[in-house]
Amino acid sequence: MPDFVAALLSAVAFCVALVALNALTRSLVHWHLAPHALSENGILQFGGALALARVAYRRVPTRRMPS
Repeated sequence: MPDFVAALLSAVAFCVALVALNALTRSLVHWHLAPHALSENGILQFGGALALARVAYRRVPTRRMPS
């Protein structure tokens, strides 16, 4: 797969993970299950989304050139 498609898939994974982690954090703060300092769009959300995007980018199969 070309690098463009791999980058596109990792960007989609980043956006979906960021939205999901943001919703999870908002729910946990609303239900008083997490400290209020655990804010939306914090390092936890961006770090988790970046980690998932990196995994998605690495798992995309690449096309190998014949020798």
